[in-house]
Amino acid sequence: MKHLSGLDATFLHIESPEMPMHVGSLNVLDLPPGYEGDFYEDAKAHIAKRMHLAEAFTRKLVLMPFDLSNPIWVEDENIDLDYHVRHVTLPKPGTNRQLQAYVARLHSSLLDRSRPLWEFFIIDGLKSGQVALYTKAHHAGIDGQAGVAVAQAIFDLTAEGRTVRPPRHRARRGEYHLGMAELALAALRNTGHQIRQLVRMTPAMARAARDLVVPDKDENGKRNWRLPKGVKLFGPRTPLNVAITNQRVFAGRTIPLAEAKAIAKRLGVSLNDVVMATTAGALRRYLKDTNELPTESMMAAVPISLREAGDTSANNQVSMMRMTLATDIADPLERLKAINEASTVSKAMVGRMKTAIPTDFPLLGAPWLISGLAALFGRSRIANMLPPVAHVVISNVPGPSMPLFFAGAQLASYYPVSIPAHGMALNVTVQSYNGRLDYGLIGCSRAVPDILEIGDNLLTEHKKLYELAMATQSLPETTPMQALINASSIKQMSRKKVAGSKTPTLKLVTKAKTVSAKGVANSAAKRARKAQGA
Repeated sequence: MKHLSGLDATFLHIESPEMPMHVGSLNVLDLPPGYEGDFYEDAKAHIAKRMHLAEAFTRKLVLMPFDLSNPIWVEDENIDLDYHVRHVTLPKPGTNRQLQAYVARLHSSLLDRSRPLWEFFIIDGLKSGQVALYTKAHHAGIDGQAGVAVAQAIFDLTAEGRTVRPPRHRARRGEYHLGMAELALAALRNTGHQIRQLVRMTPAMARAARDLVVPDKDENGKRNWRLPKGVKLFGPRTPLNVAITNQRVFAGRTIPLAEAKAIAKRLGVSLNDVVMATTAGALRRYLKDTNELPTESMMAAVPISLREAGDTSANNQVSMMRMTLATDIADPLERLKAINEASTVSKAMVGRMKTAIPTDFPLLGAPWLISGLAALFGRSRIANMLPPVAHVVISNVPGPSMPLFFAGAQLASYYPVSIPAHGMALNVTVQSYNGRLDYGLIGCSRAVPDILEIGDNLLTEHKKLYELAMATQSLPETTPMQALINASSIKQMSRKKVAGSKTPTLKLVTKAKTVSAKGVANSAAKRARKAQGA
């Protein structure tokens, strides 16, 4: 038997019908040329050969007596593959919008806790002739990075696939039953182990807390007791910060990864900063259209991985940090600059605390209490009244840079499908794959009915940010961050009316709103050559 960690178990205890705690993905697949087989049967056979490669496929929960402690994982020797792998045919015409709406519906239902906590759906009927693979697995057994490891078990690098060694034969033990006394004793032993671990971590946790609460001294020997720029304890209320229902809406959108990386490189920021700025711009547009944009900046809850390099264990090793989205700033470049500055400070703080954040902690006697409080929080709609700590969850998961194959079909897309929560009715998760940046937006249909509009806004914001970034490409003698500042300054200059000024450059900027530094340099060179000829 294997006990769930305190963090893993928490995802179980806070789950409710309104807030299922599973994560998933939507992959659209290109079938091999001339394929005439039954892809559902091929996919089921493919999974049957691979299940032993990842323990998430074969383990199920056994609950402790009276929910006094965390459940345990045990091997399920009777997996019903027809239950876990299902076949769906979309009604005509089989549009992409129909596919995403059906995935939203599938994502709203709870997983059966008496079975291994995963389900796959093979979806055909698409008018494109493609098929889709929608997967979901409980967050209690998997986080974003562990999900990538599970994907390695079922995906291949070629259409032919790799040869997988079958599992070793083991003698069947019959139905796996544990007595109440055995379970209770195991719970006490595990709780003792968790307490010892927590005690060993206490000095490191105390140092991390001190570093968080007591800031470093500046060059004048003074301590800056303010929160990082743009970060406040609570944020303004928005339509996203409400108690949610179990009904979901989903939108998948794709941005070229090369363009997002080009923005990051030209402006001296990280790819994650670009993702945050693009999402912030999309939310700003969405809320401004309905006059619901708050005057203060919105905040994002951003998952951070605590996983060591090479660790592929199927559990949760994550924490969360808060980040400003700078939605109170209209200029996209200024907004990106503010996000970059805030993320640098936040990452430094998390870096000091990372090794001291516990993912396993004792919960003896607490599971039933946590479940009760979670149900009370959701159904009493307290989230509709409390000031939000964060407005939206934004997660960026790095994925494979090469094409993948599933049962001989090539993955054309890799859209994540994650978890909205009470008080944060929208989740935006991004997965990079084979030159793509696939955005998966999942939300409560009551709180975010126009999620397709937010998805379209993402594409608009990316295009705008990319055009602005490319306008800075040849600014001489500048660092990437200085290029960001210069580009923003040029754009601001174009809005100013300079009395008596007839500068050709300002006329050009006013007309085009942005200016190509390369064009400015070429014009200067041309004037110099003309002067020399004169």
